[in-house]
Amino acid sequence: MTEQLAEMPTDWRRALAIVAHPDDLEYGGSAAVAAWTDEGRQCAYLLASFGEAGIDTIGPAEAAPLREREQRDSAAAVGVTSVEFLGHLDGVIEYGVQLRREFAAAIRRHRPELVITLNHHDTWPGGTHWNTPDHRAVGRAVLDAVADAGNRWIFPDLVEDGLPPWQGVRYVAVAGSPHPTHAVDARAGLERAVRSLLCHRTYIQALTRDDPETYCRTFLEGSMAAVAERFGGRPGVAFELFVTG
Repeated sequence: MTEQLAEMPTDWRRALAIVAHPDDLEYGGSAAVAAWTDEGRQCAYLLASFGEAGIDTIGPAEAAPLREREQRDSAAAVGVTSVEFLGHLDGVIEYGVQLRREFAAAIRRHRPELVITLNHHDTWPGGTHWNTPDHRAVGRAVLDAVADAGNRWIFPDLVEDGLPPWQGVRYVAVAGSPHPTHAVDARAGLERAVRSLLCHRTYIQALTRDDPETYCRTFLEGSMAAVAERFGGRPGVAFELFVTG
């Protein structure tokens, strides 16, 4: 039998989601975010890039502000008002000390108990599609930055900048992982998740010839139904959960 997914922990109030590009959270995580903000939980978004290399028919200089605007609208659809961009070049984000430092600084500033990121593994679920370098670099840097954020002797200049260590992260939840362990019943957030993904209309119209709303709904309902098979029949959003505290 396929192992069932456990319930995501609820003993937290603040979350910080750190991903590489606009739309990363909307392809699977936003229904959970909508459910959480409904409960009065706080969630902030930090994006490493503007996703400016993601649309073949639109050059980066034009795409960057467009995708930023669509991401802010997308976040607002699920109750998120804090959206920050680091401005790394899309497609060539590199794992390293500088990326860890930027993420550690954000964690210290937002002081979340839950950190969310996207699949850091080499492949997507199913093992037949290779993950992108940006996703791998960002996801792995996030996992390392959680520990960095709690250690005053790593990046001591952050303390001088008014960002003392934050050891309060209890969990890191990885969306889109090929090794999910937990899930959230996200039925109540589905409609807002569809609207949230639909906000990336320019990207979606370049991606598919399908009607954008039909595409968004079909994708999200399908992914949530797949989770239901391992979550007691409840459509949901799955995460690979790391316990850190």
